[in-house]
Amino acid sequence: MGVRTGAQILEGLRDGRELYMDGERVRDVTSDARLAGGAATMAQLYDMQHSPDLRDEMTYVSPKTGQRVGMSFLQPKTLEDLALKRKAFRRWHDHTLGMFGRAPDFVNVMLSSFAAGAEAFGPYAKNMIAYYEKARDEDRIATHSLTNPQVDRSRNVAAQAIDVAARAVRETDAGIVIRGARMLATLGAYSDDFLVMPAPSYPLPDTEEAKAFAIGFHIPVATPGVKMINRPAMIPPRIGSTHDYPLSSRFDESDCMIVFDDVLVPWENVLMYRDIDIFNNVYRRVHAMGAMAHQFSVKDLCKAEFMMGLAFSLVQTTRIDGYQHIQGMLAELINSVEILRACILASEAGAEVSPTGMMTPAAGPLAAVRFEFPEMFRRSCEIIQIMGAGGLTMVPSYAEVEGPLAQDVATYYQAAAADATTRIKLFRLAVDASMSMFSGRQQLYERYFAGDPVRGAGGLYHNYDKQPHLQRIVDLLERFDAEERVRTAKI
Repeated sequence: MGVRTGAQILEGLRDGRELYMDGERVRDVTSDARLAGGAATMAQLYDMQHSPDLRDEMTYVSPKTGQRVGMSFLQPKTLEDLALKRKAFRRWHDHTLGMFGRAPDFVNVMLSSFAAGAEAFGPYAKNMIAYYEKARDEDRIATHSLTNPQVDRSRNVAAQAIDVAARAVRETDAGIVIRGARMLATLGAYSDDFLVMPAPSYPLPDTEEAKAFAIGFHIPVATPGVKMINRPAMIPPRIGSTHDYPLSSRFDESDCMIVFDDVLVPWENVLMYRDIDIFNNVYRRVHAMGAMAHQFSVKDLCKAEFMMGLAFSLVQTTRIDGYQHIQGMLAELINSVEILRACILASEAGAEVSPTGMMTPAAGPLAAVRFEFPEMFRRSCEIIQIMGAGGLTMVPSYAEVEGPLAQDVATYYQAAAADATTRIKLFRLAVDASMSMFSGRQQLYERYFAGDPVRGAGGLYHNYDKQPHLQRIVDLLERFDAEERVRTAKI
């Protein structure tokens, strides 16, 4: 099949999937007003792969079929390959302003790493390679679900008093039967497949009771017994113009709870089963985190550049860019962009071939992005709020531009460097980017999407090579001692 068109993507979403939202079943995600904007964005991303100008930048030739497939599936062997992937990531995330964070390239990169290190999946290694090739050559969209429902975080999943987490309840000749739920399947409404895998931050205890939860598999979204419960949309049920919600009407990627009602997963779809060691260590053994961080760091850079450009536009519209405190905040945004860019390039410059044969970016610079960007983005929202001030609070609906008070609007909503229509569109964009429900979800997403930041920080400290730095301090104190002995001997 090779790369799919936007029309093929939309048609694939009309598969009878069981998706619920606001207490009712959604019959067609491509036409439902709450979800159609995200579906249209997805179609636009896939149409980009067919643009003659972007063909070589966004696709490569499948070694298995000879057809063009998405560049995000490429298993990089050289530094040039890493640069190709970065450029492809940028195309999609520049188009979505970094606000469609769980675009399909994220899981595509994950699958590429899993397949390269398939030996880590033990008896299911061939299944992992087969699914990677299927996803690549059929251009399938997958979302992953790694997290168990929040019930009692003081206990591990195998010790919960209320047993709701997805688990294997039995096996048959045809496969394993899954019952329970997984949460936070971002992009669930727009995906072809669910990839159920471990959460790196939450290892299982090595007990017999925990083995039922040591599962990994892929399954089509429209499989009988699979149900999705989608959170509410980020826009009102009815809107007059997309100018009022320019981001949330296009880039709300959906977040779902997945319910498995005794779902049969065929053996050929199983990727891990009842093996605590594989469940707890697979990411480390396949060296996936660096490749995944490379993708999301590019997304972060695109988002930071958008917020910076929005701030530039706001201050020039109302001519406040001459004030030094405003310039200081703009400098913060510039510095964030340049730090992110430098970290990405540094990760590529320090890349090495992993034991799985993949050219893998250096971990250190990308870890810095992972931990610093959530605060960078939160601060960029705060800066937009400060710069827009009361203008963000009182910006009217775009409908007022042509309403009964259109003349008053044209007079009283103009700015020093923009007419009223332009200013209203710009300020509605700033509201959606910095202080809407959509913005709040974006800030929470950035805080947690790469895992628990507290556990992650602990892992970073424990795994960081501290010895050279500790030895430096020992050597420094010894040098000072020697210099002190020389000084006192002269006295």
